Amino acid sequence: MTSSQAIQSSGKRIYDAIVIGAGHNGLTAAAYLARAGLSTLVLERRDIVGGCCVTEEIAPGCRVSTTSYIASMLRPEVISELRLAEHGLRMIPCDPAIQVPFPDGHIVPWWADRERARDEFSKISAKDAARFVQVDDQLKKLARYLQPFFLEPPPEIDTSSFKGWSDLFRAGKRFRGISNREIAQLVSFLTGSLGEFLDQNYESEKMKTMFLANNVYGKHGGPYQPGTAIGLLFHLLSGGEHELQGFYGHVMGGMGSITQALAAAGKKLGAEIRTAASVAHIDVRDGRARFVVLDDGTELRGRIVLSNADPKRTFLGFLDAKELPEDFLSSVRGIKMDGPCAKVNMVLAEEPRFTGTSPAATPLERTFYTLVPSLEFAERCYDIAKFGDIPEELWVDCVVSSNADASLAPPGKHILTCFVQYVPYRLRQGNWDEKRELLGDRVVKKIAEYAPNVPEAIVARQVLTPLDLERTYGLTEGNIFHGDLRLEQLFFMRPVPGWSQYRTPIDGLYLCGAGAHPGGGVTGAPGRNAAHQALRDWKKGRYREAA
Repeated sequence: MTSSQAIQSSGKRIYDAIVIGAGHNGLTAAAYLARAGLSTLVLERRDIVGGCCVTEEIAPGCRVSTTSYIASMLRPEVISELRLAEHGLRMIPCDPAIQVPFPDGHIVPWWADRERARDEFSKISAKDAARFVQVDDQLKKLARYLQPFFLEPPPEIDTSSFKGWSDLFRAGKRFRGISNREIAQLVSFLTGSLGEFLDQNYESEKMKTMFLANNVYGKHGGPYQPGTAIGLLFHLLSGGEHELQGFYGHVMGGMGSITQALAAAGKKLGAEIRTAASVAHIDVRDGRARFVVLDDGTELRGRIVLSNADPKRTFLGFLDAKELPEDFLSSVRGIKMDGPCAKVNMVLAEEPRFTGTSPAATPLERTFYTLVPSLEFAERCYDIAKFGDIPEELWVDCVVSSNADASLAPPGKHILTCFVQYVPYRLRQGNWDEKRELLGDRVVKKIAEYAPNVPEAIVARQVLTPLDLERTYGLTEGNIFHGDLRLEQLFFMRPVPGWSQYRTPIDGLYLCGAGAHPGGGVTGAPGRNAAHQALRDWKKGRYREAA
């Protein structure tokens, strides 16, 4: 059977595979399944594909990456194997990769070229600049040990079976040649705090802040919380078509160009995509996923089902509790979500003018600004947010995306997209419908401290609270990673212990989204990995003849 064919049963079509959710991981999984010859259907609740990786118009002719906004870890294998460049995907490196304006008017760029970055940092501290090179080598080497795990299922921790021992041996081989010192460093990064690591290695508060600006995005916990150092390694996993460690890229046409390319690749391979097709239920019979039922009552038959929804939405929303083991349900209910971030997108009548920017700076050098003055500031933000209050002073990531890609706005208009770190999903007083504009106003106030012309230049503003991320984009509790990236929710613990290899307690049902290994970010890795796992089972003949 080819990818464009499906068997008819009682006048109804039976698909080999049904994928729930046309986010980037769902589209990735669908493309790989279709490439293997499976008749594949993708169902998307919204009118557009892309999930949280989309480009949307927020004012006439003005387009913005409404949620995800920078491409850093999109897997080179996904780009090349699905030929995304042939379907219009184009990225240019962010250079500087990070840029931090400080309250004293000093702007510090982190250039993509390490020697240029070192020279820049030497203006802050010669000692820190020299240490930067040593630490960068150390971090990149440790990240390379973790890199292979990104594109394979985690080991199955089961010492009572040959499969379990085989998985552990496979994992252990990845660390061949690692020294005792490196093992200690790796454990320290996985369990320690970012703040303590920076305090141990750097003397300048500005230098510490540069590293802070590149970490703990979307995570719970201030920089001095245990487990926050893991971001130092996570963001040095390679990405982009040239497989560069620490790659950051602007996507031409906005982040939606990634999912448009994935959708085009999937369709060319034979996948069918339906939008405005909201899933209500996964029908399980005799322990196997058999039908996907839409909100309008339509029943769609599939031999296997892959869910790109987060684990809580999948197991607590799409399935009857009686179909799942109680201990599994208890573990799913315990997944830490409670999204700690928001987005504010703006159309401006003039380009933001950040104090301290060089008159000779190119448009690309006037694109990326992270407004977080210190580790103490960030820790205080989190302390306020964790009790349900909106901090007066916010950590704001600003991207003037129209400087990197002029096609996003007509002449005379400028796009400013802002990621807001450390806001509560659950408010102590009031609700997000009442507080939405208050959040937007506080973001604008923070930006005005560094770019005073912004408030009067605003033509249109879109505020996406954690509740909006849940309502509009299907993110349970507004968590952009489908579950917090913390040690107890990573690797063989993701989504829950015992079920980390994309399979689920329901036969024929797989998890292919960011709630599965290796987690969040626009990588395509969970989708690719889940598709390959499903195909391994398919080739064993488990589902091909099921009707």
